[in-house]
Amino acid sequence: MTVDAGEMPAERGVVLRGTGGVWVVRTTGGETREAALRGRLKQAAHIKLAVGDEVVLEPPGQDGTWAISEIMPRRSVLARRAPGGGHGERVVAANVDQVIVVFAAAQPEPHVRMLDRFLVVAEANELDAQILVNKIDLVELEAARARFADYPRAGYVVHFASVRTGEGLPELRESLAGRTSAVSGPSGVGKSSLLNALYPGLNLRVRAVSEAVNKGRHTTVGAWLHPLPGGGFVADTPGLREVGFWGLTPGVLAMCFPEFRPWRERCRFADCSHRVEPGCAVRDAVERGEVSAARYESYARLYSELTHDS
Repeated sequence: MTVDAGEMPAERGVVLRGTGGVWVVRTTGGETREAALRGRLKQAAHIKLAVGDEVVLEPPGQDGTWAISEIMPRRSVLARRAPGGGHGERVVAANVDQVIVVFAAAQPEPHVRMLDRFLVVAEANELDAQILVNKIDLVELEAARARFADYPRAGYVVHFASVRTGEGLPELRESLAGRTSAVSGPSGVGKSSLLNALYPGLNLRVRAVSEAVNKGRHTTVGAWLHPLPGGGFVADTPGLREVGFWGLTPGVLAMCFPEFRPWRERCRFADCSHRVEPGCAVRDAVERGEVSAARYESYARLYSELTHDS
């Protein structure tokens, strides 16, 4: 006996990906549906559907298409400024528990100031962040540890991994289990290769790094949320060549540097910018070597950028 579509109940699900107005949704029952946004949601300028959104699906009508009739409130977002100098917000993924920021030990050469930008975006979105240094088979492990030594000191978990040798993959798999994670980082650092090595069934597209410019070519076009064996999701996000801040003011920036937190309240002035004011406990900590001078330099540059933009 066939069930009439009109008698089918609405379903809850999570958005896995979307293209051309068609969204792929995984229901709580484990089914995969293709669905379109209902007209009223399309018209709502303040709502932009993103991977990771939890939605309500209405069963197919006469056209046979499932419809997304409601977007549930988000518990978190990973957002940045729209690329290309735009001033709007771009939600990369919704309902994320943590961000895994992937950089390569080599090919392409890591730029740790760029890593600081990714970490500030995660902190500004109030998301836990971990760092994964990939391709450690291309360098001496001790050299890689030395290059990224500021980050464990700042309080971040740092993984060192290699797809080729398998080193570090079990620890990373454990970090991802049962959580919704966004894997982010510049192009060409091997995000898709890592996920393929961790979960062979994903079969994500990978592409070699361009030798001419030592920059990765974009492989992942839009964020794609993948269910994980045993529970949890991981969002493979596009490689980014620019990381713009959205909704971040100069006064909030210091809160996005965890190693500043023990010192901020000891400054002479409550609104200290940690740039020029006398009696700044953060700068004193930098001079004593208790806070990384390189990380402080990143802060100073980002503060100037935000001051200029505002």
